Formats: sequence, structure tokens, C-alpha cells
Amino acid sequence: MTVPLSILDLAHIGEGESAGDSFRSSVEMAQRAEQWGYRRIWYAEHHNMPSIASSATSVLIAHIAAHTERIRLGAGGIMLPNHAPLTIAEQFGTLAELHPGRIDLGLGRAPGSDQKTMRALRRDPASAESFPQDVLELQGYLTGPSRIPGIEATPGKGTNVPLYILGSSLFGAKLAAALGLPYAFASHFAPNALLDALAIYRREFRPSAQLAEPYVIAAVNVIAADTQDEADRLFLETKRKRVGLFVGRGRTFSPDEADMILESPAGQQVLQMVRYSAVGTPTVVREYLDRFGEETAADELMVVSSATDRTAWLRSLELVAEVSDLPSQQGDLLADR
Repeated sequence: MTVPLSILDLAHIGEGESAGDSFRSSVEMAQRAEQWGYRRIWYAEHHNMPSIASSATSVLIAHIAAHTERIRLGAGGIMLPNHAPLTIAEQFGTLAELHPGRIDLGLGRAPGSDQKTMRALRRDPASAESFPQDVLELQGYLTGPSRIPGIEATPGKGTNVPLYILGSSLFGAKLAAALGLPYAFASHFAPNALLDALAIYRREFRPSAQLAEPYVIAAVNVIAADTQDEADRLFLETKRKRVGLFVGRGRTFSPDEADMILESPAGQQVLQMVRYSAVGTPTVVREYLDRFGEETAADELMVVSSATDRTAWLRSLELVAEVSDLPSQQGDLLADR
């Protein structure tokens, strides 16, 4: 594995768990990922989803950062139309002052929720249309000078928190290219436009003060286990879980019911979402990630382990690190102490 690996942590709340359980697991994973050699961990803003605990994204990042030492942490991403750019600049400016050189800010324009939740967030349905302008306003608060005369972000100004544009369509690719920002594609759940979006981004990229050349992060699902049968079993559990989430809208299905749905047109849409998935023994997963990296020419891969079992989730990420020749930071951490 020649490209760096990072992690997207959805702060999953398992069956019978609380949000607190999820946070404790995220801390444990981040501490281990730091030692295993992963480059960064991102957390996504979602709302009104009982199975995801990362809704207060900046608060969770602060908590994880306080319990780790070196690994980069960030939002993957903040749904900027849900917020005032000044507020996000202040939040991430605060994080950058508390944890210098470790904070990323990925930005998306989706609601991160359904229509009813969007209204509860006091979000204007048309707010996504101003996303490009909001990104520039936010960038001004973090880098200076501000684009709003007389308004500065404190903390925030001069922190130069690096921005990333997140996307699952051609819009994000064009915007990231026009602004000269890194581009992260959500191919772990929206794979269809991946290659077209990356081609457009690279072709239209304009250098900026933040970035001289295109930089691509591509997301990919990963379930690694000690045996192929175990990995396949975990992947089937993941697909069944997604049937309940996306087809049943939270309804619980029996395994047989979920399997029947997976064979239906609605189920095929669920299977399409996980098209880019590395599932198997460490060697099989490594070979898949190598091929995926070559196909996308990504500068960095962000793995998403969707194993529903906590032990299997951690083990999956550990096995990926072991076979990917990641630069373990454990020695450096011990030396710094």
C-alpha cells in the first residue's frame, strides 16, 4: 500500500448501546489508529439518526483530540448550509488553537438529515445554493482577511485550518477544482459518479494558496477478518442493517426478511451503495485496496469499517493496518513521553 490510509468513523450506536458507549469506542479506536499509523480520522455530521452519534461533530472531535496525541482529526464533513460560516470558523478555530496542526475541516452541502429534520434545524431549503459563497466566507475567517468587513473569527483568524470539499456528484468536483481545494469523494455509499467526478476535478483544478496540485481522497468500505467466511458473515450483517436503515426507515427485519429484500429492486439499490467494498482476509483486502487505489489514482484512501460488532470493527481496522505497511507511530509516541 503506497497511499496513506485514513478512517471515517460514523460513531455508530449499536443495538443496546448508548451514545456514551459509542463515544468510548471511538476514543479507543482513535488511540489504536494513532499507533497503527493511520493518517487521520473524520467524523460526519448527521441528525435525527438513532444509530449515529456524531451530530455535534466539533464537540466529538474535541473529545477525541483530548484523548489522542498526534493523529489528525476532522469533519467529514460539516454540512455547511446547516450553519453560519462564522460559527464554524469559531468552532474549528478553537479546535485548531487547542490542538495545533491536527484539525481538518471537510465541508458538504447536503442536509445530513431528512426534510422534517432540516426544518427543525431552521435550515432554509434554498441554503445549499449559497454553498460556494459560504465556503469562501468561511475560508476568509480562517485565513484572513475576512470577506465581511469588520467581522473576524476569534478564535479562527490565522489558524489556516485546511478545508476539504466533500462530494458524491460532479458539483463538488467542479467546486473543489475551482477553489483549488482537496476533494474527498463519498464512494463508500454513493459510488456511481466516482471516476467521472475525479476526472473533472483533476482536469479543471486551479492551484490556490492552500493547494498547488489536485489532492483526492476516495472512501471505500472495508471488512477484514481472519477468515473469508467470517468477513462474508460480517458483510452480510452490514447489508441487512442497511436494509433496515434505508428501506425500512428504521424498521427491524428478520434476517430472512432482509435477505428477501436484498433480492428485490429496493435491495439492489442497497447493494449498489456498497459497490466499493473490500471484504475478506487481510491479503484479499490489501489486494482490493491496491486495485481501488490504482483505479482512482487517489492520493489517500479513507476506509469505513461497517462491521456491526465492536470487536470485529476494531479487528478489521487493525488487520488493514497490519497488511498495509502503515508507518506505526507507537515508537515516536513512547519517545515523546
